[in-house]
Amino acid sequence: MGEPRTEVFESTALASLHTDIEHDSAAIKTPDEDKSSDPDVVDFERDDPANPRNWSTGKKSFNLTVVSLITLLSPTTSTVSSPISPAIMKHFNTTNEMVGAFVTTVFLLGYVFGPCIIAPMSEMYGRAILYKVCIVLFIVFNVACALAPSMGTLIIFRLLAGIMGSCPITLGAGSVADMTTAEKRAGAMSGYVIGTILGPSLGPIIGGYVSPDKGWRWAFWLMAILLGAIAIPVMLLAESYPYVILKRKTEKLRSETGNMHLRSALDTGKTPRQLFAFSIWRPLKMLMSPIVFLLSLYCALVYTFLYLCFTTFPVLLNDEYRFGSGPSGLATLGLGVGSILGLFISGGSSDKISKYLTKKHGGEAKPEYRLPVLIIGAFFTPIGLFWYGWTAYYHTHWILPIIGTGFIGAGMLIAFMATTMYVVDAFTMYAASVTASNAIFRCLFAALIPLAGPSMYTKLGYGWGNSLLGFLGVAFIPVPVIFYRYGERIRKSKMFNVEF
Repeated sequence: MGEPRTEVFESTALASLHTDIEHDSAAIKTPDEDKSSDPDVVDFERDDPANPRNWSTGKKSFNLTVVSLITLLSPTTSTVSSPISPAIMKHFNTTNEMVGAFVTTVFLLGYVFGPCIIAPMSEMYGRAILYKVCIVLFIVFNVACALAPSMGTLIIFRLLAGIMGSCPITLGAGSVADMTTAEKRAGAMSGYVIGTILGPSLGPIIGGYVSPDKGWRWAFWLMAILLGAIAIPVMLLAESYPYVILKRKTEKLRSETGNMHLRSALDTGKTPRQLFAFSIWRPLKMLMSPIVFLLSLYCALVYTFLYLCFTTFPVLLNDEYRFGSGPSGLATLGLGVGSILGLFISGGSSDKISKYLTKKHGGEAKPEYRLPVLIIGAFFTPIGLFWYGWTAYYHTHWILPIIGTGFIGAGMLIAFMATTMYVVDAFTMYAASVTASNAIFRCLFAALIPLAGPSMYTKLGYGWGNSLLGFLGVAFIPVPVIFYRYGERIRKSKMFNVEF
């Protein structure tokens, strides 16, 4: 028993859709820290087996592995339709390339709307039940995609699949934080992040190689089968959300002792309706901050560039390089390899640079010390866009455009990692909401803007079309420089102080 202690933990870009209560309660104190004498406060006892931090290594590993696998399959499903969009268009007798691209990007609209429902529900009922319900519905909607009788129904089922698929993206990093201490969290979080990085690159490979032999519907059937296989261990997941565990423990003790004054150490005093509203609106309010808005806009643009690549690769590689759908999907590995490179660059240098600058400037750690990595990474994206665009325009060897996309993938990952670490440090009390703002913004952009990709490339060509995007990337290079020099002043300025 005791009062809860709030601990700010290092969040990754993919911890972006948690609610603040999840962030605050993910770090449960040990009983000897600020222990309250109030006998009516129910908390974890020392070495309490109900505390996810005290689970056995085997139990933790099982839960973390299952969550990571679901998280891998969700973004894989998001892009599985990319290389088969021409076959889908032909089957439904449409030549509208915007509609063909929307079959892929509409999944991301599910990533926008899903967390608004899933995150508040998880606060009331826990993570485990949401994983179980969503995986079943995820399978159902993928089967529905495989059986879709029209383009319209296919798009609707893809949207619903995206909503269900957003569950591990919403809750996954919180699950990692539930079971690991800050000192040991990096390794577990890296395993979780790797899945989210590789997923978007694996989807086109699966779709590209399955479609020619079995037809485009089998890409969705295969995803449903893979999800069905992982659904079995998902049903064995244990609840790891401390807020819900303590709530259940409190209810049990009330029943056993008859003491109705008992309350959970993590009880916020909010009604379910208040928690639901609280979770939905705060991320939107945080976009009013110039720091959050500009960095979220930058991440949204970079993420949009990524999905522009996914939606235009089939046309480029099939028409210009005469690739089949299989090799066309395999070409997206350039983005995956670049993303992994960006993960190593960001993860390997961010803490070192921050510690160096902290020591250099008198020992006071500041969020702005996370931004030098972003300044470096900001050059990767425009370099990749120019490289990809002009090598494709001049029909150079196919490996050169793919290398260019590797730079785009590296720039994307560095942007996500660096901006997330910065905003988590800068807005510690609202870390989960601020990263949610970032995610909602970027998924909305990535779902809609790539729809204009085919017509843009038709008018401008790959050279000038990608150059236009590259110039947008260049325009954002000064943003991390400005925030590095003046970010602290902006954060503390009354003019830009937004009440959250």
